[in-house]
Amino acid sequence: MASSLYSNAQHVDFESVLGMDDPGMVSMFEALMASGLRGFLGCPAIVYEDALVDFFENASVRNGVVISTVGGQLVEISEKLFAETFELPIDGLGDLSEMPKDVVFDARSIVSQSGEPINLSGRKNQMKMPFRLLCDIVAKAISVKAGSFNAITVEKFSLLTAVVCGVKMNWANFLFGVLKKMVSASSKQAKGFANQDSFEEDSASFCFHQ
Repeated sequence: MASSLYSNAQHVDFESVLGMDDPGMVSMFEALMASGLRGFLGCPAIVYEDALVDFFENASVRNGVVISTVGGQLVEISEKLFAETFELPIDGLGDLSEMPKDVVFDARSIVSQSGEPINLSGRKNQMKMPFRLLCDIVAKAISVKAGSFNAITVEKFSLLTAVVCGVKMNWANFLFGVLKKMVSASSKQAKGFANQDSFEEDSASFCFHQ
């Protein structure tokens, strides 16, 4: 039912999902909105494939700014511009390692299908359905790592915890940090970033409509 209201768990149509006849799903999406990610996750995924490939092939990071050329045109993205464009929060945790352990422990029970704390090295079928979808969203649109989307990782669960438990995150700093890693050729190889995920689509919309 929810599949028609989001695009591959990446671009979220908040207008539609908040009207769903499913309290669990609505509550999850309300938490996602409250996190401050609506501007980023709700950005229409308008992709110009050739321009996108051009952007990432030519991109580099200089003095904390992402710089590239697309069709011979200079593109510069600073963290401030990135934050303003997607209306991202700039206060809170910027590093997932700072996530309070007691909050993570609480989240393990909150999202659990059985009521028992879930295993962080297990699979997402341990979770209630709304949180399985949330796990997909944070994996594909925020974490942007290649690999199994059914597996729970500490990174994905920390992101999920931030949303579920209302942890204040500096999403501007975190997401811009992901973008900077993606444009580094060595980081893309070492970190295994997925090449066709929504982070690139959102970035493409941002780059080619500013």
